[in-house]
Amino acid sequence: MNEQLLEMLHQSRHAVAFTGAGVSTLSGLPAFRGPKGLYNDPDYQRMFDIDRFLEDPSFYYTKGKHLLYGDLDPSASLVHRRLAEWEGSGLLAAVITQNIDLLHQKAGSRKVIEVHGTPDPHICLSCGKKESYDSIRFRVQSGDIPPRCSCGGVFKPMITFFGESLPYDAWSRATEESGECDLMLVLGTSLTVQPAASLPSFARRRGARLIIVNDQPTPLDAQADLRLWDLEEAFR
Repeated sequence: MNEQLLEMLHQSRHAVAFTGAGVSTLSGLPAFRGPKGLYNDPDYQRMFDIDRFLEDPSFYYTKGKHLLYGDLDPSASLVHRRLAEWEGSGLLAAVITQNIDLLHQKAGSRKVIEVHGTPDPHICLSCGKKESYDSIRFRVQSGDIPPRCSCGGVFKPMITFFGESLPYDAWSRATEESGECDLMLVLGTSLTVQPAASLPSFARRRGARLIIVNDQPTPLDAQADLRLWDLEEAFR
């Protein structure tokens, strides 16, 4: 464990983590961006386009059958587990995540703010009925594509697709935590996806110290109080 990171965490009164795909690649999940990211395949970009989904929801579920509803079943990484431990001991107030993989919850974190939405639950676009991720996953794996509600409407994950607004409640809570924290750990994100990437900058303007751990440069590197490059090394 990086001693300076741990010392800064113990010195803080209200620490918050802001996480991106880098913490989940440690669990074996592919990144969306970067040299080997899924978004290098245009189909994966269209997969999360709301207009494409409304036109043909089967495209999303077929493309995501293995990636999001398949048998990958990743385990929480060291970083996920450490953040959950810190929350449990009172060192960490909340986790703000851009991720949609539920791994923070799997690790045991209770206060997880998902600014890009969540796959649990799914919602019927016609009547608003909700169904759990596990139920939808079983249906998709059974070939029920796209999964439909009893009313005939299509179920959509409550993930924020391109062309949709961020979930209001989650964004409000994330903004509140970013404004109140005196330390933000920015983990596994290059801070390129807006508006979520503006939260660490907002925290910095409100006086928070920043710890950035990511294997690629970020726009806030020069403002970081501690800059590390290897997540596993920093948290081991």
